[in-house]
Amino acid sequence: MSGLADHLADYLALRRALGYRLVEHGRQLAGFVAFCDQRGDHTVTITAAIAWASSSDASVGQTSRRLSMVRRFASYLVAFDDNTQVPPADLVHASQARTTPYLYSPDEVGALITAARRLQPELRGATIATAVGLMAASGLRTGEVIAVDHSDVDLAAAMLTVRDSKWHKSRQVPIHDTVAAALDRYRHLRDRTIPAPHTDAFLVSVTGSRLRIAELTGRFRALLADLGIQAPPFRRPPRLYDLRHTFAVSTLVDWHAAGADVQARLPILSTYLGHLNPASTYWYLQAAPELLGVVAHRVARLTGAAT
Repeated sequence: MSGLADHLADYLALRRALGYRLVEHGRQLAGFVAFCDQRGDHTVTITAAIAWASSSDASVGQTSRRLSMVRRFASYLVAFDDNTQVPPADLVHASQARTTPYLYSPDEVGALITAARRLQPELRGATIATAVGLMAASGLRTGEVIAVDHSDVDLAAAMLTVRDSKWHKSRQVPIHDTVAAALDRYRHLRDRTIPAPHTDAFLVSVTGSRLRIAELTGRFRALLADLGIQAPPFRRPPRLYDLRHTFAVSTLVDWHAAGADVQARLPILSTYLGHLNPASTYWYLQAAPELLGVVAHRVARLTGAAT
């Protein structure tokens, strides 16, 4: 390994010991070190950081995030190499606003699940359909759905256990009886098709191994294209992860429509979704025009009743 690669290994080990996973950071910074090696650079420079961060048609936001990764790494390297240059924090200005998610309609979710079931062989279709349906009905993250094991599914109690997810937190997620019934049907098909899988995973591939995120996201993108589901002009294309956003916003819409005390219930939704900070859940209050429309109608109704 090069000197930068050695330092990177130590840097990642140190931060992971503090509780950070750094999966994406590790991959990106390994690419940066390889980039520096190709240039013959033995230390981090601002020029190299900018050249790497802005490569591959990166957006302003991507460039900013990459530079932030290099900045942290360079700040660590200063202690070992006085020639290290730390990129300034204001080198690239990127908006901190979160991108508005694509919100699937109930008809679109139904069409996606139906189309997934038609995939061949039968187990593949059932696995993809079950994963999509579970995300839409529970708001689980993509990685959480993939990570669910047999022992995490209690169909009698209609409860899922999400273990060691984001921020190393675990939680229990109640599911509707109809979701439990769908999971039970999938379990019977899976056990009949692959009696001895190679994994403890609940969702399996046609080879009996744990379903991979790459396969799930790839199949989902193909389903979107086949069904012609597209975002409005100048908006980010729909993603599998947007099923989680759709669940959150739909829950808030239903609460408002029912006249519930949404502010009081938000901590419940925050816990259910596995948010570390309730502020992440509050963001959904302004994430969708549909939600704002329901709130406006509710306010108008209450105002009218008071006059």
